[in-house]
Parts: sequence; C-alpha cells; structure tokens
Amino acid sequence: MKKLLIAALIAGSFAGVAAPAGAQIIVDRAPPPPRAEHMPPPRHGYVWAPGYWNWNHGRHVWVAGHWERERRGYSYRAPNWVQRDGHWVMERGGWGHGDRDGDGIPNRVDNHPNNPNRG
Repeated sequence: MKKLLIAALIAGSFAGVAAPAGAQIIVDRAPPPPRAEHMPPPRHGYVWAPGYWNWNHGRHVWVAGHWERERRGYSYRAPNWVQRDGHWVMERGGWGHGDRDGDGIPNRVDNHPNNPNRG
C-alpha cells in the first residue's frame, strides 16, 4: 500500500509538468476560418471576448464568444493563431496592463495609446 501511495504521489507531481496551464500551443495544422458570431448589444461594465479556435485532444475546437467583466486599467486581447516557422502558434490573449491598443508600445510613451488603426 505504501508503494502504491508513493507511486501515485510521483505520478501526480509529473502531471502538472506535461501541460502547464500557460503552455504555448504549437501545431502543424491551420485553424479553420473563424465562425460568424452574433455579437450581442454592448453591456455596461463588460467587454465582448470573441469566439476562437482552441486546440484540444489533437484537434481544433470552437470556443464561443462571451462577456468578460471589464478590468479597470487593463485591455482585453482575444486569443489568436499566428504562423511561425511552418507551424501554427496560439497566442493566448487575455488581459494586458499598460498597452491599450496592443501595438507593443507602453501607454506611458505611446503618442496614440488608443489607436484603432494599429497594425
């Protein structure tokens, strides 16, 4: 019984190493085109997080858009797939602090921190 308990503890300690929560996802297959979603009317105090293709169990799986409670001083960036070195890499997205328009220039030194035409 003691050996079984030790084996279970060791196996459990390696379970988190295999796929940590923030692990980068790199695959050889491009995601399908984004699905058309109906964005509901604006909600005060919330930001719309559009749907995206996630990678789960060896395939792309659609995650529907949803409302995220607004975070004062932060901006929301949707998850996105980019092609790098012949592979597809998922950029997780989420809440960022200090770069409202996501152009890589911190707001404190950005002449246009809310530029809607970035990129």
